[in-house]
Amino acid sequence: MNNVTVDLRQAIINRVQANSVQDLTEVIEDSIGADERTLPGLGVLFEMIWQQCSQPEQQRMVEALHQQLHQGENPSPS
Repeated sequence: MNNVTVDLRQAIINRVQANSVQDLTEVIEDSIGADERTLPGLGVLFEMIWQQCSQPEQQRMVEALHQQLHQGENPSPS
C-alpha cells in the first residue's frame, strides 16, 4: 500500500507541476466543496505547503483550522 501512496502523491504532483499560479488557484478553488475524489489531491498540496512553512506559519494554520472547527460552538457557562 505504501507504493500506492507514493504513486498517488507523485501522480498528483505530476498533474499540477507545470501549472501557473492562476491554474493552481483554480485547482484548489474547484476542489473545495467538490466530491470526495478531490480530497487526496488537496491533501498532497497541503502537505507540500506544510513542509515549506516555518513553525510560526504552521502554528497559524493550525490555529485557523481549530477556529474553523469550533466556529459556532457555544462556550459552556463558567
